[in-house]
Amino acid sequence: MTKTNMSRRGVLKSGAVAGAGLAVPTIFTAQSAAAYTNEPTGSSVTLGFNVPQTGPYADEGADELRAYQLAVEHLNGTGADNGMLETFSSKALQGNGILGKKVEYVTGDTQTKSDAARASARSMIEKDGAVMITGGSSSGVAVAVQALCQEAGVIFMAGLTHSNDTTGKDKKANGFRHFFNSYMSGAALAPILANNYGTDRKAYHLTADYNWGYTTEEAVKTSTEAMGWETVAAVRTPLTQTDFSSYIAPVLQSGADVLVLNHYGGNMVNSLTNAVQFGLRDKLVNNKNFEIVVPLYSRLMAKGAGANVKGIYGSTNWHWSLQDEGSQAFVRSFGTKYGFPPSQAAHTCYVQTLLYADAVQRAGSFNPCAVAEALEDFEFDGMGNGKTLYRGADHQCFKDVLVVKGKENPTSEFDLLEIVEVTPTAQVTYDASIFGGELGACNPGT
Repeated sequence: MTKTNMSRRGVLKSGAVAGAGLAVPTIFTAQSAAAYTNEPTGSSVTLGFNVPQTGPYADEGADELRAYQLAVEHLNGTGADNGMLETFSSKALQGNGILGKKVEYVTGDTQTKSDAARASARSMIEKDGAVMITGGSSSGVAVAVQALCQEAGVIFMAGLTHSNDTTGKDKKANGFRHFFNSYMSGAALAPILANNYGTDRKAYHLTADYNWGYTTEEAVKTSTEAMGWETVAAVRTPLTQTDFSSYIAPVLQSGADVLVLNHYGGNMVNSLTNAVQFGLRDKLVNNKNFEIVVPLYSRLMAKGAGANVKGIYGSTNWHWSLQDEGSQAFVRSFGTKYGFPPSQAAHTCYVQTLLYADAVQRAGSFNPCAVAEALEDFEFDGMGNGKTLYRGADHQCFKDVLVVKGKENPTSEFDLLEIVEVTPTAQVTYDASIFGGELGACNPGT
């Protein structure tokens, strides 16, 4: 059957006429032989978990994979408990698989490289029959894999991706993101930075040289300049960089009194360590204490940087210390299985897996376009961050955003961040058109 697009709101009808009297191909029913890519025909369904198992974001990837495995146990009803299935506001999932089919999975290594990520995703789709791809800890990877999934006709449930581009200029009808974005970080952080550091500051940005770094730098610059800060420099750093000493030294001569590290994972651990080694946090510049800001934080990064994170502000998508019923159910399940609390990467990947399965269950079909329609403008609760909306216009989730700070007196190696502000959804919501891009039509494949 020739590949045909289906609108997000309905199937192209057979017998319709397009152009010079050509009949539009029929999209078959879910029971027919080539209704959509990798339609499950047996007693099981395969999901593809594509995570960085090597490279600078490997710690996040390992935690993502742990969460995916836990989600599969809960979907199949084989875990020690049912995790967030008990707290999720939707009650469609029963712990007996998805539409009665046992959930199986295959894994790939993105290496935090777009080409490697696309190759592993393609293999999972073409060789392993994956009906959905999820994962990643890099926005460059997410954008690349999302485009591949759009072409292949499968759903992409993005993992950890923070760039505005993922649901902005590069958004796709087959792609969905639960994680927050750079704009939201800037909007949440700016008031906290103004209250604690004042509105007369000079900022120096070090920025990872790919799309996540660019949009995070822009978001933080825009939000801080609006409150009176001056940006004195913005310098790009290679994703493969491990020693940032040569990038830290010029900060001392710049007149800046704030260093913004638009770095993530191992990059942030190394750049922050180098900044502390250079004595930046002990300096007085412009009659102000020199400060460091990390726009996107994670528990894993805080653990890697150790005492260097004390007092440093940043934002995060979720944190294990949240006391809502859903968050604590997930923390208990994850902690019981692995012996330590989950990261924000683990949380978003677990939630994405359940949201996909729930959408299939509610739609009554694995057809990606039926799944997309079930996810669009879907409102839910009970999975952390309060009430959440999957906006249909751009497939971006909107929920509360956390501003956190490195704890001065941590009680354990996991208790390194404290929540200082829960920023309400309204403060981080924006018009879907501001980042450009076209969602396009859902592709069910062939």
